[in-house]
Formats: sequence, C-alpha cells, structure tokens
Amino acid sequence: MQEAFTFYRDALQFICDNYGIDKDDAVLAVAAGEFDRNVLLAAGFQDVVISNMDVRMTADSFTPFKWSYQDAERLDYDDNSFGLVVVHSGLHHCRVPHQALAEMYRVAREGVLFIESRDSMLMRMATRFGLVADYEIEAVVGNDSMFGGQRNSATPNYVYRWTEREVEKIANSIDPTGPLSFHYFYALRLPLERLAMHRNPLVRTAGRIFAGPVKILAHLMRRQGNLFGAFIGKPRSKWPWIAADGQLDRNWAEQRFVAIPGSAQR
Repeated sequence: MQEAFTFYRDALQFICDNYGIDKDDAVLAVAAGEFDRNVLLAAGFQDVVISNMDVRMTADSFTPFKWSYQDAERLDYDDNSFGLVVVHSGLHHCRVPHQALAEMYRVAREGVLFIESRDSMLMRMATRFGLVADYEIEAVVGNDSMFGGQRNSATPNYVYRWTEREVEKIANSIDPTGPLSFHYFYALRLPLERLAMHRNPLVRTAGRIFAGPVKILAHLMRRQGNLFGAFIGKPRSKWPWIAADGQLDRNWAEQRFVAIPGSAQR
C-alpha cells in the first residue's frame, strides 16, 4: 500500500502547489475510509469530511476528521460546499461512476481529484491473462462477504477504468461554461495482495514472475501503470459566448449568427 499512499499524497501536494488549493479549506472525501484519513492527515489538511455508505461507521470513526453517511451519486450538500473533493478507488464502486464524478464536481469550489485505474494496454493484457480482475470479488471476500462491492453491497463491482480523453469529455459535459484545467498522474501498484489470495498456485507464481518485467515496462511507459490520478480544476473564466448567469450571451451570439426558426439541431 505504500506506493498508493505516496502517489495519493504527492498528487494532493502537487495540486495545492500548482492550482491554489488551500489546505485550510474544507475537503470532502467520498467513498472514503481509513486510508483516505491517513493520507489527508499526512498531507496537512485540517478540515475534512470522510464520507461513505458504511453503516458500521460512527461520528468519531475517523478522528480528527468528521464522518458523514453519503451516497457519492447523490451527495447531500449544496453547490460549492467544499474547496476540494477527492475520491480514491471509489468511483468504480458506484453504479454510475460518471454520476458520482458530476456530484463531486457540483459540491466542489476549486476542483476534484480522483484516483482510479487507467484503461491501458497493459491493464487489458493483465486482465486477459487473469492477473487483474474485471470484477472485485476479493474486495467483498475481504469484508466478510457482506460489504465492499457495488455501492458497498455484497455484489462484486465491475472495475471501471479511465482514459484521459474520457475524463475530459465527461468533465466538459458536466461544465460547458468555461475552460477547465486538467492534470494527470501515473504510477504502478502491482496487485500482489489479490494474487496472493488466489487458490491457484500457478496464478500466485505468475504474479511473482511477472512483477519485475511489469515494473520495468511501467517505468518506461508511464501511462501503462494501473494508478491513474486526474485533477479537474474549475474554470477561472467563462467562454466568450457565456453570460454571467451561465447561459448564452445573446449580444455575443447576435453579432455572429443569424437565427433561423426551426434550424436548431436536436
């Protein structure tokens, strides 16, 4: 877990240093847990809400941070309630990951950071040869076969993996009012814990044999790693055709277009 810890912490530090994120500002971590608490604490954040759908949690489960029962796909907060909203390996537990990302964006004032798996060539090969799973059965097994799956249920979730282009398409669909900021982070974390749980000794052996070559390949081709972080920063300005209320600036449009009744594309 050390690779994931360092990756998460360094990504947080980078966006604070380069995008003006204030560590004293309020932060919401969705689909989060003790790992998120430890990383955010180590990164120096003070005002954090750890949220998830785990009924076993209590108000002081993540001291010194607060805890809130929250559905990532339907957050119970007003727009712009937090300076930063983060999620680590939680979007793929949602029924509709894009909906959860849209909700995170809605309640964030500065931007969102998510860390998931990248839909890379190496990950597709690893899945094909059984070294990486498309469904997180082990996550449910590791939670007494009662939690840890889709929406924290006992149903193993599909592992939704991302690309940079997909991030940009969905983000611009969520907010088409101005130019967004994007920054991506890459690293490799081998699924050695998952492979070690496998009953088939050939799978366990394959994990040990391929660990070295995979690390070398991921070092040479950064985007082939399975740790993928994406920061989406909210617009600092509007597009020239957007008015202050977020709608089309009619004066701008009238200077450039002739309206033809019934011509609008649907």
